[in-house]
Amino acid sequence: MDAAQQVHEQFIAALDAGGLQRRSNLGLAAVGLTPQRAAALLHSQMVSRQLDRLSRKLQARGEGFYTIGSSGHEGNAALAEALRVDDVAFLHYRDAAFQIHRANRVPGENPMWDMLLSFTASAEDPISGGRHKVLGSKRLMIPPQTSTIASHLPKAVGAAFSIGIARRMGLEETVLAKDGVVLCSFGDASANHSTAVGALNTAAWAAFQGTPMPIVFLCEDNGIGISTRTPKGWIQANWSGRAGLHYIACDGCDLAEAWRGASEAVDYARRYRKPVFLHMRTVRLYGHAGNDVQQVYLSKEDIAADNARDPLLASAALLIEEEVMSAAEVREAYDAIEAQLLRQVELAIARPKLPDAASVMASIVPPKREGSARPLASADARAAIFADEAAAMEKPQHMARLISWGMADVLLQYPNAIVCGEDVGPKGGVYNATARLHARFGSARVINTLLDEQAILGLAIGAAHNGLLPLPEIQFLAYVHNAEDQIRGEAATLPFFSNGQITNPMVVRIAGLPYQKGFGGHFHNDNSLAVFRDIPGLVIAVPSCGREAVLMLRECVRLAHEEQRVVIFVEPIALYMTRDLHAEGDGLWTSVYEAPGVSEIRVGEIGVHGEGADLAVVTYGNGVYLSMQAQKLLAEQGVAVRVIDLRWIAPLAEEALLAAVAPCSRVLVVDECRETGSQSEALLALMAIKAPEKALGVLAATDSFIPLARAATHTLPSRDGIVAKALEMVRG
Repeated sequence: MDAAQQVHEQFIAALDAGGLQRRSNLGLAAVGLTPQRAAALLHSQMVSRQLDRLSRKLQARGEGFYTIGSSGHEGNAALAEALRVDDVAFLHYRDAAFQIHRANRVPGENPMWDMLLSFTASAEDPISGGRHKVLGSKRLMIPPQTSTIASHLPKAVGAAFSIGIARRMGLEETVLAKDGVVLCSFGDASANHSTAVGALNTAAWAAFQGTPMPIVFLCEDNGIGISTRTPKGWIQANWSGRAGLHYIACDGCDLAEAWRGASEAVDYARRYRKPVFLHMRTVRLYGHAGNDVQQVYLSKEDIAADNARDPLLASAALLIEEEVMSAAEVREAYDAIEAQLLRQVELAIARPKLPDAASVMASIVPPKREGSARPLASADARAAIFADEAAAMEKPQHMARLISWGMADVLLQYPNAIVCGEDVGPKGGVYNATARLHARFGSARVINTLLDEQAILGLAIGAAHNGLLPLPEIQFLAYVHNAEDQIRGEAATLPFFSNGQITNPMVVRIAGLPYQKGFGGHFHNDNSLAVFRDIPGLVIAVPSCGREAVLMLRECVRLAHEEQRVVIFVEPIALYMTRDLHAEGDGLWTSVYEAPGVSEIRVGEIGVHGEGADLAVVTYGNGVYLSMQAQKLLAEQGVAVRVIDLRWIAPLAEEALLAAVAPCSRVLVVDECRETGSQSEALLALMAIKAPEKALGVLAATDSFIPLARAATHTLPSRDGIVAKALEMVRG
C-alpha cells in the first residue's frame, strides 16, 4: 500500500474506532489555547495533510510536479497562530500547514485553491505564476522559498537585524513593524549546513553584544535528512547552550505542546528582541518525496513507530477528549476537505500554464517603481557633510577617494541606504573606499560586520526585504565564492519565483580583478567574473577610472532604488590609487569630483576613446587603462586605434558595441579575465555572428591562478602585449 494511503487509513480507522490517545498531559487551558483556536489549528493541519495526499495523486497522473510534503510537520501551524500576520516568515518547504493557517487568519485568502494552482504549475498561481511550486505569499508576508537547504537563514537574520537598524535610522515607512518578529524555519539536517551554522552564529554574535535580533529559528527535527539519520540528541547538544541564543524545546507532534513552545518562543523574541532557537520535534511521514521509498533505508518497525507519532492523531485526540469536537465531527471535516479538493483540482488542472519562453522570463527583471526617484541632496546638506574636505574636492583625486565621496553623496541622497561589510566603519575599508562614512553617518548606516561573506550578503538581502537600500561590500572578489549562492540562489531568484511581487534590490560592491603586484596572490587578484555572468537578471558594472566609477555607482544605486535590481559593482583594485597614465606625474588617471546632477552614465552606455579606424580594442576595467597606454604607442607607429570601454558586463550593450566598432575592420578583445569562461568568449561570438566581415583577435589572461610579487602579471594582458597583437592584426 502507498505510504500516504497507509497513514490516511490509520487516521480514519483511529477516528472510527475511538482509539485515539494524546501525546502529553497538557490540556488547552494549561497552555492558554482556546477551543476555537485549537479547532482552527486542527483544520489547517488536516488541509495540509489532504493536500499532501493529493499532490502524490497528481504526480501519478502527470498533472502535479512537486511532492515534498508537510505530513508529520503540521505542528508548525502553531507558529502561524502565535505570530502576527505581519511578522515575516522565511519557511522550510515542509511548512504548508503554517501558510494555510496564516491564510485562514487573513480575510479574502483561499489557501486550498492557491496551493492547487501551485501544484499544477498554473500561470495563475498567485505567488510564482507557475514557475515553481513554492510556499509564499506577499499578502501573508511569506517570501517564496524553493529548496531551502539553509540558504534562507542569512537573509532572515538580516531582516531581523534591519528592524533595529531602521529604528535607529529614524525610518518610519518600513515593511516590517518596529516590534515585529522574524520566523525562519528549517530541518534538523539543514542545521548542519555551513550556511545555517554561520547564520545562527551571526545572530548569536549580534545578540551577545546587545544588538536587537528578534528572530525565531524553528528547527523542525524529524530525525532524518532524506536517508541519513540525525544522531539522537545532536540538535539539543549543539544549540541548547549557545551564548546569545535562547533555546526552547517542544513536541511538534502534540498540539498543546507545539502551542506552548511556539507561544513562548514568539513572546520571548518580541519582548526581549533576542534570537530564539525553537527545537520542535516532528516526524517525517511518507519519505522525503514522492519517489523516495523509505523502506530501503528504514525498518518496518521504524516506519511503524513514526506513523504512530502522526500529529493529526494527537491533535484529534486532544480536541475529542476536551469535547471541542467529536470523533465523528473530525471525520466529517476531514472528509469534507478531501471532497472539496477533489472538486477543485480538476478546475486547477485546466487553468492556463505559462505559454512560452517570454512568459517564463517575464519576472526575471523586476518591475520599476513608478515615482520613486529621489531628489538630490541640498547644497547646504552637502556643504555640511564635506566641509572638512572641501579643498581636496577641488583637486584631481584617485578612484578610491572619489568612490568614498560618491558613497557619501549616495547616503545623503537616499536616507534608507546602508553600507555594510568587513572593516567598512572607522577603518574606512581595506582601500579607504569607505573613508569617513562612519564618522559622517554613524554606526546605524555604516555597519562593521563579522568576517562572514554569507552574513554580509544575507544582511543586505534581509534589509532589502524591510525597505532599506543596502550597499554591502565584499573585500575581495575571491572571497565571494563561499557565499555566491546568496546572490545566485537567493537575491537574484526572488523576483522570478514571486512573479515580480517581492524584490531585494541592492548594490554589491566588490574589490576585484588583477594587476595588484606584491600582495596577496590569487586571493587578492581574482580575475574571473564568470560566477556572476550566468545569473539571469543581474547587472554587472566595472568602471575603469575614478570619475566613471562615481557616475556608474550613482546609476547602480538608481537601478536598485527605482528598478529594484540586484547590481554587482566591481572596483578594480589595481586602479584604486592609480594617478598617472603615460608618465610619472602626468595625473591623467585622476579626476576632480563631480557633484550629483552634473553628469551621468546610464546602464548600457559604453565609452569610446579615440576615433581611430584601423583597429577597435574592446575591453573594460584594467584593460581600458592598458589599452589607452597602448593606443599612444600605436599612434606613434601610424596605427589609429579606438578604445571601447564596455563599462557594463551585463546586460551587454550589443547594439551600442556593434555601432562603436562599425568604422573598424578589425576588432581586438582585451580581457583581463581568464580565457575559459571570460567575457571574451561572448564578445567574440557576438562579433562572429553580428559582424562576420571583421577580422577578430583576442588577448586574454591565461587559464591560471595569479601568483605573488613580480610574477603576478605574467599570465595577464599587458600594454606591450596589446601593442604587439595590434600590430600583428593591422600589418599581418
